[in-house]
Amino acid sequence: MPPCASPHRRRACVLIAGTLALPGVAAPAVGIPPAYSPMVVEPSVGPKRSEFDLGPALARAQRENKRLYVYLGADDCPYCRRYENFLGKNASELVPHFKPWIVVDLRSSLSTTQGQLFFRVGNKSLVYSDFQRSIGDERARMLVYPSVWLFDEALDADAGGHGHVRDGRRAVGNPEPRAVSGCTCT
Repeated sequence: MPPCASPHRRRACVLIAGTLALPGVAAPAVGIPPAYSPMVVEPSVGPKRSEFDLGPALARAQRENKRLYVYLGADDCPYCRRYENFLGKNASELVPHFKPWIVVDLRSSLSTTQGQLFFRVGNKSLVYSDFQRSIGDERARMLVYPSVWLFDEALDADAGGHGHVRDGRRAVGNPEPRAVSGCTCT
């Protein structure tokens, strides 16, 4: 007999389903906590391809003369939840330090492989490993969740026509992009 077939079980199933759908009752948050005012970027998804367009974030950074704090997290990554929970628990202390930054929250999934993950900068779309090389990140052969990159507002994919990110790793006090340790997914 199916689990909700009997009248008694049907009432229990309706009660459980209604509780799960209650307005104002949310599932645990995924991504950078709202206190950081993140600019959430969802990927455009196609067959075997997830592409994050960094263009709107770069345009905003240039308009506001701010740098970019780009976070790549996965909705099913336990290390991402730990980092996000840390940010949430310490928001009162940390948020003031994020004022010179536009926090960009790229939301992915562990099932997305590095060959399926693309970043669009200007008119160039680079697969993860090429994007990593273009910014000088030595982890080009590994997809790591969570990852954090620090960029200035002059990130440019059209430098010299070669599709490289020009000066993308420049940030005051952080000459190289760096990642928060997390899951290594290949």
